[in-house]
This record gives sequence, structure tokens and C-alpha cells, in this order.
Amino acid sequence: MNLSDLTALDGAGLPDTDGKTVLVVNVASKCGLTPQYEGLERLQKRFGGDSFTVLGVPCNQFMGQEPGTPEEIAEFCSATYGVSFPLTEKIDVNGDDRHRLYTELTAVADAAGDAGDVQWNFEKFLVGADGSVTRFRTSVDPEADEIVAAIESKVS
Repeated sequence: MNLSDLTALDGAGLPDTDGKTVLVVNVASKCGLTPQYEGLERLQKRFGGDSFTVLGVPCNQFMGQEPGTPEEIAEFCSATYGVSFPLTEKIDVNGDDRHRLYTELTAVADAAGDAGDVQWNFEKFLVGADGSVTRFRTSVDPEADEIVAAIESKVS
């Protein structure tokens, strides 16, 4: 997968990711997993720079847990969790209106061999600068050993 090809797509506000490893995460502000923002920000602080970034992708498809405007979401993330990584505009990650980014990402299987729809908020996809994709389900903490090791293997 070439994320830089997707940055020019309309309607999502995707930042330039050319040459970077990117941890793409569908996020929500009113979810029981919202505290995962803390771990995501620590990853951004630890690895962020020219070769890595976290990319938050707000999505309101799971019980309406991301109801705000892009400005409200950004303010909440910054004020509550000190988020410094980029956030896109709200997009659909599943269904008929699924953004092309997630059409590509959801084709990738997780560690159990399961591909398909995003199951809940805070599902993670590590996209290497080489185009490789590793999928981590919602239950995997952002700072879990397997995510940190995967990031280290791509940015070192």
C-alpha cells in the first residue's frame, strides 16, 4: 500500500505521509477506549519525526461516539490528551461510504488471520514506508510490545 497515493484524496484531510511509517487509528472522543489517546501520544513523542507519525482518523460509525466537528474533536484531543499528531476529518471506515484508505486497510488480516471490517474504535494499522501493513485490533494497547516492536522494526 502506498499511503502517499491516498493523501491527495478529497474529503479526509490526509497529511503528507511520503516516506513515513504511519500508525493509522480510527479514533473516537466518547468511547471507553478514548484513553488510548495517551498511549498514542506517547508513541508520537517517542518515535515521531521525519520517519514516523500517528494518524488519528475520527469516525462516528460506532454508537455515535465521535459526534463533534473537526474543530471540536481537535480541541478535545489537544486539551484532554495533549495530542500533537495529525487528525483527519471524520470518515467512514466501514460500509458503502467507506473511505478508500480503509478499503485498502481492511483488506489486511490481523494476527489471527481475519481481514474485513473495522470492529470498533481504536483499531490500528501500521503502514510502513515500504507499503507493508500490520493490523492490530482494538484490544491491543497502543504501547503493547508487539506494536512497539513493529514500529521499531520499520523506523530503525
